[in-house]
Formats: sequence, C-alpha cells, structure tokens
Amino acid sequence: MTATALTSGAVNVPIQKLDAWLGKVQAGSSIAALSGAIPMKFGKGEAMVFDIGEAEYVGEGQAKGGTEVKDKVQKTDPFKFHKTIRMNEEVLWADEDHQLATVEQILAQCQPALSRALDFGVFHGINPTGGTAVAAMTQKLAATTSVVTQTVGGKPYEALDAADALVLANGFVPSDVALDPTFAAQFSTMRGKNSEQKLYPGFKLTTDVSELDGHRASVSRTVGANKIAAVDTDILGVVGDFSAVRWGIQEQIGLELIKYGDPDGLGDLKRFNQVAFRVEVVYGWGVADLDAFSLIKKGD
Repeated sequence: MTATALTSGAVNVPIQKLDAWLGKVQAGSSIAALSGAIPMKFGKGEAMVFDIGEAEYVGEGQAKGGTEVKDKVQKTDPFKFHKTIRMNEEVLWADEDHQLATVEQILAQCQPALSRALDFGVFHGINPTGGTAVAAMTQKLAATTSVVTQTVGGKPYEALDAADALVLANGFVPSDVALDPTFAAQFSTMRGKNSEQKLYPGFKLTTDVSELDGHRASVSRTVGANKIAAVDTDILGVVGDFSAVRWGIQEQIGLELIKYGDPDGLGDLKRFNQVAFRVEVVYGWGVADLDAFSLIKKGD
C-alpha cells in the first residue's frame, strides 16, 4: 500500500474529536469546573451590571421615594494560548488510519496544558511557560484583598470557615472552593473521632466537582501554581462564589500543520526535515467582583 501524506495548511479536526476536546477543558480546569463557560465573540467585551437596591414600603397616604440606579461595567479580555510540537517529517508517511491516530495523540498532549492555562490566567495572571506575571491579565482572583492564613498545625476546616466568613461579610455566598492538592489532602485524610470513617466521604481529589463541607469543590495544582509560578503564591485555596467569574472560548480551537519556516524559534523546518503542529485557543474572562472571593494561604 502506498503511503500518503497529510496536506499542508490547516488540518480540520473531526467534529466529534473537537467536541470531546472542549468537554475535557472542564475536566482539566478548576475554573471551568466551578464556573460554566458563556458564549463569547473575539475581542474585548463590556457589559453593564445594574443594581437598583430593594423595594420601598409605602404607608397609607405617604409619598413614594425615588430609586437610585447604580451601574458598573463588567469587562472581559481575550488571551491566546498555544502549544507547538515539532516532529520529524516521517510522521507524514502513514496511511489514512494512522493520520487520525496522529491527530489524537497530538490533542492528547496539548489539551491538558491548554485547559490548565485558563486556571493559571484566572487564578494568578501568569504565563504558564516561565510563570511570570502577564501585565495585561489584570483580572485575577489572586488580587483579592480577602486573605486568611492556615496556622501551622491548624485544622483545614478552620481556615475554610475563616475564608467563608470573609466572603459572607462582603455580601456574597461562599458556595465554591478550589483547592491545591496539598491542602485538599488534609481534608481527605481526616477521620471521625475514635472512628475510621472519613469525615468528608463525598470529597474527591479530582478536578471534577465534588462536595466538601457544603461547598462545590475542585482540586487542581493550578490553584497554588507550585513549580509553575516564578514567585511562590503560597495559595492553598480560593473560596467564594465562582459564578462571579465569566469566561468563554472566543476562537474555535484549531490544529494546524506547519511545514515551512521557523514557527517556534528552533530553526527552519525544512532544514531539519521536520514539521510542526500547533494548537491555539483564545480565552476571554472577567471577574465581576473580587469581594466574592477569599484566599487561603500558608501560614508561617
């Protein structure tokens, strides 16, 4: 059987493969797990948020007062992330069945990284490669001023309760929590007094949402960004109302086959008999109110 080559230009990922990839974004990101995506168009976005307060009681024969309308602009900003993978051109020398297998392998490598990228941006405002702060990423949960620290030797639920109290004091309901695995493990290993029964049997150490002490919980190493952030964040958990995060995929994910040039600064593809595959996604996100969140950090 004569070997065939992939055509140059964009490789159209089959719809069923793309749908599966999009589903995995939620499975690989705590932000996506706790805050559902909304449809977005490419570019910066703005929405008006109005507050008219509460209704006024009017006694018999009494005059009615006016209503003050308060408005605030909710902004979303676009950010592009990519993964570019080089391969020897021999990957093109395969029959049609193997071509689809190649696509699947590439997506399998790229998908988790691009899913985590959303978290690194929304939680910390950092570039996942190198871990440095991105100046344009001004809307990040790490910027909240509501912070509690877990005392050395303290119970993890004490820190969670303290974070809940801060969110409640700001007028929001702390219904959700994202946890770093090291903090999450403290809950997972807790047992009842004089018992081998787990104190939190419904809690799972996964990105998928489970229940923790009345919270919708998701566990990911992106929360603390340990060994990713250039400067230690010391963040163990983020507590709050994650519906205050608005995010979406602004541009459809695509898989591109690059046969010419130097797409990643590693040299001319033709010279090295290589090709490159690139997957890109443009996320947009905004945070309605940082007061809806509280951080739990490591104590001294």
